Order: sequence, then structure tokens, then C-alpha cells
Amino acid sequence: MSGHTGDGPATLDAQSLEAALTVADLGVSMAWYRDVLGFVVDREFAREGRLRAVRMRAGAVRILLGQDDGSKGAARSKGEGFSLQLTTGQDVDEMARRIRLRGGTLESEPVTMAGARAFRLRDPDGFRLTISAPRWD
Repeated sequence: MSGHTGDGPATLDAQSLEAALTVADLGVSMAWYRDVLGFVVDREFAREGRLRAVRMRAGAVRILLGQDDGSKGAARSKGEGFSLQLTTGQDVDEMARRIRLRGGTLESEPVTMAGARAFRLRDPDGFRLTISAPRWD
């Protein structure tokens, strides 16, 4: 499929989406994504001997966490205006239970809506995440 529609311009044929999040404390965020959500550290990026960013991976999903350098104001709001949707084949009720056991706080308990079971939570910087799994029953 070429992504071309008739005589107009070619349409985008994207294969994946990765997110890059600017965080207040890289160590705290890295630990949260690893220890609370279950991501693994995929790659670390250092400059001048200091850790500046970490790419986290969970299955095919990758999130780059970058240390805020303060150039736009250290107290600026992060995570407002959008959310990240993670889809899994895992049992989201069990996942929500494990997140709570690991110290995570859910913004909403798992519910079934629109053919999916989902719950919401926020990371340490306020970025919203929704974790869902399709329901076939």
C-alpha cells in the first residue's frame, strides 16, 4: 500500500508511534516506569558524563524520558493536554492490582467501556496513561 490517494498528495503510512517526555527528575521517572509499570531500560543517553535521557521499553512500546534542563522554567506544567494509550493483551485488573502493590496510584479503577477493559493513572510528572485490553465477551 503506497499511502497515495488518487491525484492528491500521498497520505502518511506510519508504522509506530513513540513518545518523548520531558521529566523533572530522570531517576524518579525511570524508577517509576520500571518498578511500578514494568517497563525495562532499553538505552541510556549520557552527555559530558551525566545521564540526560533514558529510553524505556514495554513490548513494542518505547518512551524516551528526557531530563528537563530548566531552560523553559523548572516549575512549568508537564503532562497536561494529552494522554498516552497503552493497549495490551494482559489482564488489566491484575495489572492494576500489581501497580497498586508497587506503590502506584490509579486515577480510575478498571472499567469496561467501548469493548475494552481499561484504567487510568499518572506518572510522577502528571503525564496521563490509559492501559486497556480488548474485551471479547
